[in-house]
Amino acid sequence: MADGNRFSPRLILAALVAGVLAGAVAVYVSESGSGNNAPAQVAVGDSKDDAACAAKADRARTVAAAATGQVAALLPADPPQSLKGLAFNNPDGKPMTLADHAGKTVLLNLWATWCAPCRAEMPALDALQKEMGSDAFEVVAVNVDAGDDAKPKKFLEETGVEALGYYRDSTMALFNDLKTRGLALGLPVTMLIDAEGCLIAHMNGPAEWSSPDAKRLVETALGKSD
Repeated sequence: MADGNRFSPRLILAALVAGVLAGAVAVYVSESGSGNNAPAQVAVGDSKDDAACAAKADRARTVAAAATGQVAALLPADPPQSLKGLAFNNPDGKPMTLADHAGKTVLLNLWATWCAPCRAEMPALDALQKEMGSDAFEVVAVNVDAGDDAKPKKFLEETGVEALGYYRDSTMALFNDLKTRGLALGLPVTMLIDAEGCLIAHMNGPAEWSSPDAKRLVETALGKSD
């Protein structure tokens, strides 16, 4: 479990250098060490799904208000929008979309082995899934390394990550989709998505996802703390 020094400016700088060396498209950089630099303004589409999600603005603010302490950088979706169509590969290597998780609240995280803050928070995401994963909630951590599976799988094995499913997108299409929507500034990026596929809250940068603060946030998202 991390302390307040895990995400130091030095660690973020190391991520930037590693990303450049790896030919990375983007990496999160912050003088503060975690969180968003500014709220993302997200445009709502014309679909019925987007309209239904936009009606959840009050719910998004309520859930985001529960993001304190280690996860205080989480922002409410403004406005909530449908993310059902986000596409990546499932642990069997087959194409899927977020709609395949219908009925389940999802903490969607994008990570890469060249991103030092991503690497640092993976054990915490694994611990959160191990403790709180259920039919109602899942941490979906999607690796976006280019190339084959060897490097990311080796990293997960070396760090003892066991509870997280191995979701994957080696094309960067998922990241670019989120970037176009104004949600992804770099990596890591994390989104809290409800059981109907609506974005409720989002964060650019790392956080301590195994902390009591994170667990209370998940409980609120699941309606257990209202």
